[in-house]
Amino acid sequence: MATDDRPTRRELEEGIERDFSRRMSYGDYLKLDVLLSAQQPLSDPPLHDELLFIIQHQTSELWLKLLVHELRSARRLLRSDDLAPALKRLARVKHVQHTLTDQWSVLATLTPSEYAEIRPYLATSSGFQSAQYREVEFLLGNKDADMVAVFEHDPAVQVELRRLLHEPSLYDEFIAFLHRRGYPVPEELLERDWSQPHRVNEGLVDVLAHVYEKPAEHWGVYETCEELVDVEDNFQQWRFRHLQVVTRTIGHKPGTGGSSGVDFLRRALDLTFFPELYAVRTRIGR
Repeated sequence: MATDDRPTRRELEEGIERDFSRRMSYGDYLKLDVLLSAQQPLSDPPLHDELLFIIQHQTSELWLKLLVHELRSARRLLRSDDLAPALKRLARVKHVQHTLTDQWSVLATLTPSEYAEIRPYLATSSGFQSAQYREVEFLLGNKDADMVAVFEHDPAVQVELRRLLHEPSLYDEFIAFLHRRGYPVPEELLERDWSQPHRVNEGLVDVLAHVYEKPAEHWGVYETCEELVDVEDNFQQWRFRHLQVVTRTIGHKPGTGGSSGVDFLRRALDLTFFPELYAVRTRIGR
């Protein structure tokens, strides 16, 4: 009979740091004492599944923070005509989106009975109140002034959301980029009330149809269009997965924050960030 003679332990190499009394450790750099002390269940005694609920949403907020960081950078790079690094930012955004969507499968392990036990401790708190989620939506162009009122309890957050509300979105900056590159972008899209959501513009559809007719001649713009479609597609997948998990967990109960719950989430699936990038598909191959 063969025996397994593989080692059962790994010796520490001589050069590995052991003394962190005066040097920075992994935990020091990541502030793990702060991060890992932020999970504080309100149930007493703590319910087993409340930790899952807290960690799910805290990690989502961390990823949202990175999304805001990357989208702001991509917007700034487009404004300065640095297309290649802007596309690199969008590539990272897409990977973060996949991670956020995949996370719903962890929360989906929470059964209706288990969630019912922890729901009273949420009180009126709701993911709808995520300021960073609103920042992402505003950066992508889903502007809604009514959403800003939800954050009256946090003046600093409200100021930032108002600023984003009145600034051009990522898509607005892409449209301005097209104009600077000589594409005949309709003038009304270049100077408008940025606090209003972008509405489909047939003149811009015409511009994009020209790009899609000869992609090799407009490759940078064509690639950016498809990257933006990927971002919106990923966002819709996130929304749909959220809807599915909520449906299997609470059915058609109202949301903790006062919304109608599933019906409210379903209406979000009709929202679009980049309408012309979808409208142009009807033109292709006519």
